[in-house]
Amino acid sequence: MFQKITQEKTANAAVRQIEELILDGVLRPGDRLPAERELSGFLDISRPILRLALKELEDRGLIRSKHGEGTHVGNVIGTVFETPMIDLVRRHQRAVFDYLEFRRDVEGFAAAYAAERATDSDREILQRMFETMLAAHEAGNAAEEARVDVEFHTTIIEAAHNVVLMHMMRSCYQLMVQAVFHNREKLYSNAGWRDRLFDQHRAIFEAIMARDANAAGAAARDHVDFIETSLKTVARVDEREAVSKLKLGKMVKVDNRRAG
Repeated sequence: MFQKITQEKTANAAVRQIEELILDGVLRPGDRLPAERELSGFLDISRPILRLALKELEDRGLIRSKHGEGTHVGNVIGTVFETPMIDLVRRHQRAVFDYLEFRRDVEGFAAAYAAERATDSDREILQRMFETMLAAHEAGNAAEEARVDVEFHTTIIEAAHNVVLMHMMRSCYQLMVQAVFHNREKLYSNAGWRDRLFDQHRAIFEAIMARDANAAGAAARDHVDFIETSLKTVARVDEREAVSKLKLGKMVKVDNRRAG
């Protein structure tokens, strides 16, 4: 991923290259940089110049170095939703549907952008991701399919080539992970819904690969609409069951008193 610096072999040139790799999402938070000797060779600069560059990047909060652990990309994004907020969203239905509303719009235009902007490498990554999802689906491995679901949507967002969109969604990554697994747990309770989810992912994938922005955006929005409608159906069934359990519990108590 690193390129030789052919002109201006300065610390500033090295800083700019590493900054751009972080900005474009090639280097992600937590990624470890190569050892100093190796990295200076990749960049074709002296080790003293590289040390100056790394010091500047560390001062800017973009990397962190720790003795014995090497140099890593810093937590440059952060997390919009910490664990208490993620749990709070999951416990309150109104917040869950607000999240889905957010996803519907963001993923709709992300898919459209991806159809227009995806490079050959993006398309290969997406192809591999879809094949992994297909294998999990055909094997009936719900947990693996749910994991790939997150990666599939993240790949689409990255293929949209909008750095603000990409980093914003990465900052929401944990909420997305929790939501996908939580949603799928409920959606799998209905036979056939799992197949419909996969068909929707296929529609998004095929539209992007065909470079049809309108179809890709529509397929992404339809996918989230289906999740929302299905979860509302599940919620209604859960509410009815809760009422029925109360009635059954009351009946059992009455029968027990009579028997006693």
